Amino acid sequence: MKKYNKIISAVMASAMAASLLAGCGNSADGGASSTDGAAADNGAAAGTSDTTTEAGGETAAAGGAVIKIGGIGPTTGSAAVYGLAVQNAAQLAVDEINAAGGINGVMIEFKFEDDECDAEKSVNAYNTLKDWGMQMLMGTVTSGCSIAVAEKTAEDNMFQLTPSGSAVDCVKYDNAFRVCFSDPNQGMASAKYIGENAIASTVAVIYDSSDIYSSGIYEKFAAEAANQPFEIVSAEAFTADSRTDFSVQLQKAKDAGAELVFLPIYYTEASLILSQSSTLGYAPIFFGCDGLDGILNVENFDTSLAEGVMLLTPFAADAEDEMTQKFVSAYKEKFGDTPNQFAADAYDAIYAIKAAGEKAGITPDMDMSAMCEAMKAAMPQITLDGLTGVGMTWDASGEPNKEPKAVKITNGAYAAM
Repeated sequence: MKKYNKIISAVMASAMAASLLAGCGNSADGGASSTDGAAADNGAAAGTSDTTTEAGGETAAAGGAVIKIGGIGPTTGSAAVYGLAVQNAAQLAVDEINAAGGINGVMIEFKFEDDECDAEKSVNAYNTLKDWGMQMLMGTVTSGCSIAVAEKTAEDNMFQLTPSGSAVDCVKYDNAFRVCFSDPNQGMASAKYIGENAIASTVAVIYDSSDIYSSGIYEKFAAEAANQPFEIVSAEAFTADSRTDFSVQLQKAKDAGAELVFLPIYYTEASLILSQSSTLGYAPIFFGCDGLDGILNVENFDTSLAEGVMLLTPFAADAEDEMTQKFVSAYKEKFGDTPNQFAADAYDAIYAIKAAGEKAGITPDMDMSAMCEAMKAAMPQITLDGLTGVGMTWDASGEPNKEPKAVKITNGAYAAM
């Protein structure tokens, strides 16, 4: 990312504690805002709208022409915590925007499809949404699925904004953008944070070599580690076929004297590693990226073992700025749960679509290709104050420019550092 080194320096200097000082834009009610006037007008405290939420994740506008936005992600299976968070937060944003008058005065109709974190099923979900009449895609949630679907959206010239697909190839085509950081930037940022804050002098890495997300982060982490005042003393991989027993990897890290174990992996495997590390009597610092967000919700996991775990994420639900608090309150009221970073990414994604759509002057009678061309031109022109960053902008490459932040699990909750 072009601005990355500058951004990281600013973040580290502030100790990442000024988490999400997101502005409220044009409205006293909150919501992501755009400085070019394409702002959300009501935000998380929005009232009723002329839309209804139907079973299966569909919002139906009450009559008239609509702009159809589709969403794809895992709402069942091992990664459901991510997909459900994205679906819920996107729905919340859609309801707010419709209550405030929609996009250019036109209501949004939103439909979300489950892909079970499976690339083939994700493509099937995309085709289902196309049959429904989708004009833009907010998805998919995970990297592998996002890459698979990106091939189809590129063929169709459909605008795609993934909230959380972090692999480099998620945005390799000019119709695709993302809200989250790319994997390389997460790896680089993690190494810089550990080094510049002198968290540890010896580091071990446990990563999934069969996963694009994990291996991508590890490669950049290892490259940046050469510039930092710590040493990687152990780097051990596992694959999708061997992700239940981590005793060998942990023993090697322990024997190498690693003070910190870097985990660029997802929360399910991370929960097993923490449990097995405790059994082994090994208590290093654990540090991860956004894939660890959700570890406190793993079924039958002793969350006390996650105490002190650090992770880079652009969102902390306990941040004290008005926008975050209103979002968290509205999300809890509607869905009975605390939103995670994936929820925040999705919320910002919908508001970015609104901002770009208003900048581009999109109308519901546009076909997907015409709408895509308009959105592609508009995205690099907007600036968005959202949950995951203040003054967010996008390059034509599809990459966002914003500041990463770190959180630490303290007393069973995420706390901004």
